[in-house]
Amino acid sequence: MTPPTTKVAPARPAAALPRHARKPRKRRGSRLGRALWFLGPLAVLALAWAVAVAVTGTPLRVFPQVTDVARALGDMAASGDLARHLGASLRRMGLGIVLALVTALPFGIALGSSRALSAFFAPLLRFSVALAGIAWIPVATLWFGYGDRAVIFIVWNAMFFALTYNAMLGVRQIPVQLLRAARSLGTSRLRMFWEILLPGALPSIVTGLRVGLGYGWRGLVAAEIIAGSAGLGYALFQAQKYFRTDVIIASMVIIGVLWLLMDRLLLAPLERRTVERWGMTGVNR
Repeated sequence: MTPPTTKVAPARPAAALPRHARKPRKRRGSRLGRALWFLGPLAVLALAWAVAVAVTGTPLRVFPQVTDVARALGDMAASGDLARHLGASLRRMGLGIVLALVTALPFGIALGSSRALSAFFAPLLRFSVALAGIAWIPVATLWFGYGDRAVIFIVWNAMFFALTYNAMLGVRQIPVQLLRAARSLGTSRLRMFWEILLPGALPSIVTGLRVGLGYGWRGLVAAEIIAGSAGLGYALFQAQKYFRTDVIIASMVIIGVLWLLMDRLLLAPLERRTVERWGMTGVNR
């Protein structure tokens, strides 16, 4: 006698399962957790700031309350000053980044491809990194006067040496066997640059871009304080003349938040994906 067979119901697709039976999405929770972990210290700082000013009774002229800074931000936005200064800073920063990339990457890759050139220029690069950016502001005002050209030069100068040095190091990390194989196959110099040298050095280049943008951002603010007629640094310096500490701190908050957004939303994901695609995988960020 044949034992009765038990019919097994086919597995229901995830979309057909009731909402309570589906597995929770970990990615959304992890993103929320990372966001809260990232914003937590800023919230603690704002709370400590508000309590300290309220307890000590510090006057506005010395240091503003959080609500004073929020009010100053609203006034800047309503008057159009925020858009004007923000637009000027971002335009100068963008032009400086483009110039730095166009000039630094070919030079750095050329240095990495030649041991003789890299040995000759490496001490100069290390020397220049220490002086790049802010130290060049007096010279920039003599060369270009006060205005956009001086500020853009400072951004370019602050980024150029960091990008060049990291591009050189990135080319040196490419396996020698790969370069020899490409040369033995008769690869042209242009194709060698686009298909081997640039992709091979890309993880190091992106790291240099992240570091160089930090230098460039600080150089931008300092140059706008001295040589600018608009921009976030200029707004910060002008507020000091009228003892507007609320506008000073508001400008500082905008500068810091912009850099945080640029770093976390653009540079950190770009570096992570570049390293995973072209370099070592499993790098923690």
